[in-house]
Amino acid sequence: MTREAVLLLGGGGFIGAALSRRLAAAGRRVHVVSRHAAVSAVPNVSFHRGALDDVVLLRKLLPVCGTVVHLASETTPGGSAHRPALEAENIRATLALLEWLQAFDAHLIFLSSGGALYGDAAHFPVAEAAPLAPLSYHGAGKAAIEAFLHAFRAQGRRATVLRPANAYGPEQPLRAGFGFIRTLLEQMRIGSALDIWGDGEAVRDFIYVDDVAAACALFVDRPQDSGIYNVGSGEGHSINAVARLAGAVCGRELKLRYRPARPGDV
Repeated sequence: MTREAVLLLGGGGFIGAALSRRLAAAGRRVHVVSRHAAVSAVPNVSFHRGALDDVVLLRKLLPVCGTVVHLASETTPGGSAHRPALEAENIRATLALLEWLQAFDAHLIFLSSGGALYGDAAHFPVAEAAPLAPLSYHGAGKAAIEAFLHAFRAQGRRATVLRPANAYGPEQPLRAGFGFIRTLLEQMRIGSALDIWGDGEAVRDFIYVDDVAAACALFVDRPQDSGIYNVGSGEGHSINAVARLAGAVCGRELKLRYRPARPGDV
């Protein structure tokens, strides 16, 4: 049986959809596992309803997939801000996956996080070797998973960690407290004020979703390059600057409402 197929765990989301399209266009067979059922409209892409640690699906799909891309997460930075125990499920399910992968010679790619891991970095752009200083429980959970993947690699396994910046682009779902550019454009569309937490001078790196997908696809084709890699534009922009730019481009006034900074925001 061929091992050329790629397994996307949690692949029904924003980045996963872009990645599945890109891989399929390159001729890859793609299996997407997601809690949310979908009907594939893309040739070479098969959808399977299930969770990251679904034993039945893993037993079926791992033997035919040479690469496993882990995009699944049960939390967002805001979602677990006051409920750190929610991060336990992300860690538990990932450890269950690592146990399964010990029986297969598959290359694991884990989509971690950029800003959530580095915290208030002193220098930009931030290098991969910079100390991890998460300010949110979500970031701490990602750091914990990365530590287990370090041990996984030490056992002779292949694992690549990608730390994407803030992705944006078409088809990004509107979720409370997540996806600044998506939220900004929606508030502009409906004529409502945009909440800015803090003074708006926090600097973030924003990257187009197809560029994140391109980076993931690159490492699917280069399994020998195990390690940790930042995925971003390499440029930082303040929240205020992005809001002003969006208003200028769209020709609409964007109302900004400044609120006290929240713990864990980067």
